[in-house]
Amino acid sequence: MSIYGALVPKGESGFGFNATAAEVTAGLDLSGKTYVITGCNSGLGQHTLRTLVGCGARVIGTARTQAKAAEACAAVGGDTVPVECELSDPGSVRAAVAAVRAVGGPIHGIIANAGVMAIAERTLLHGIEAQFFTNHVAHFVFVTGLLDELSDDGRVVIVASAAHHRTYAEGMRLDDLSAERGYTPWDAYGQSKLANILFARHLATRLKPGQTANSLHPGVIATNLTRHLSGPMRWAWKNIWPIIFAKSIPQGAATQCYLASHPDAAGITGKHWADCNLRAPSRFGRDDALAAALWDKTEEIVATL
Repeated sequence: MSIYGALVPKGESGFGFNATAAEVTAGLDLSGKTYVITGCNSGLGQHTLRTLVGCGARVIGTARTQAKAAEACAAVGGDTVPVECELSDPGSVRAAVAAVRAVGGPIHGIIANAGVMAIAERTLLHGIEAQFFTNHVAHFVFVTGLLDELSDDGRVVIVASAAHHRTYAEGMRLDDLSAERGYTPWDAYGQSKLANILFARHLATRLKPGQTANSLHPGVIATNLTRHLSGPMRWAWKNIWPIIFAKSIPQGAATQCYLASHPDAAGITGKHWADCNLRAPSRFGRDDALAAALWDKTEEIVATL
């Protein structure tokens, strides 16, 4: 247990910083339910896949290649369906949507879990800064492509980050999504995570009654998300931060498993969460006008892909 974790009390949900995915799903029977998760082959995605399948759910797991998805699903066993979804490639994302739809049956939860963090150099994908494209635009295409398959009580869970507090001074540079006015790895990452929060917030206004959309901060966890960090920072992330305030992978997966499956999360929508409890985002993350503007801008981008 980290030093910080030892000091944090449980929240109103009865869970807190130290809760694990197994604890928040204990006793749940998810038989007959289908979930979709991106990035199922490592870290939080892999643990979420294992947790939901362990509760009896069918889980469609996506990874960058069919082989990686198949390997992850085979390692878990149970009722799993591997699907290739390379988020940097719109064609792959749309093919993944078609593959998921072909599985059939209503979807009870979509967990947008995959992502990239702190790419050292400005990188563009289809004219858009790579972190914004991968973390937000690609998931926008994926999630919206599956909305008509969502069950009447279906849940959309978007993995964001507390890093959304660190972004550009204006919050969201909708007029410069190629980062021509300047690029720093963490500001760009923060903008992409703010986009995740705003996406869930606005999506909640478009869903049918009974359906929900929420975002979350999973915590600081040493996963493959750190692959773009410099050597010294990656070493600190894995060796120093866990002692102070980082979570284990089972702890990091708890909030997304809670939002996707726990009865107490039913009906709560358009909110941001951390440690399995409500957590107010930044002032930008609470800006409904900005959320609507982001939605419109993203639709414009998607139309060009």
